[in-house]
Amino acid sequence: MLDTTGTRFSHVKPADTEWKGGGLRDFFLYKDLGVAEATHGKVIAHLVKANEAPEQGTGWHRHEAEFQIVIMTKGWARFMYEDQVTLVEAGDCVHQRPGIRHFLFDYSPDMEYLEIVGPADFKSIDVDPVCEVPAPTPWK
Repeated sequence: MLDTTGTRFSHVKPADTEWKGGGLRDFFLYKDLGVAEATHGKVIAHLVKANEAPEQGTGWHRHEAEFQIVIMTKGWARFMYEDQVTLVEAGDCVHQRPGIRHFLFDYSPDMEYLEIVGPADFKSIDVDPVCEVPAPTPWK
């Protein structure tokens, strides 16, 4: 079948890209998987991992995105999705429907997840608090 989407083939090995700061959250590190470039910005796929202990968390926010999934590859994270505490553990997959208000407030030191979002230049918008958020678990 002929590809008429204009996207390119991409194959990124672990050593091809480095973990970098400067992403959406200062307390995480990000590893680009080459998908945004290959899809001309239609989709981004990156690995995200804990870099600092959770103190403030992400705060309440929503994303302007058409599609978003998180696949936890290591460790765990606790999110508030609207008013529900949700524990996401290694192997879990979460589809975050467009516009869902959420707050990542706690995670393990070894937390790492794959995030796939479309479009690649999605926006994160702060929102008013939905409810009280539990305290994070202190790292030892």
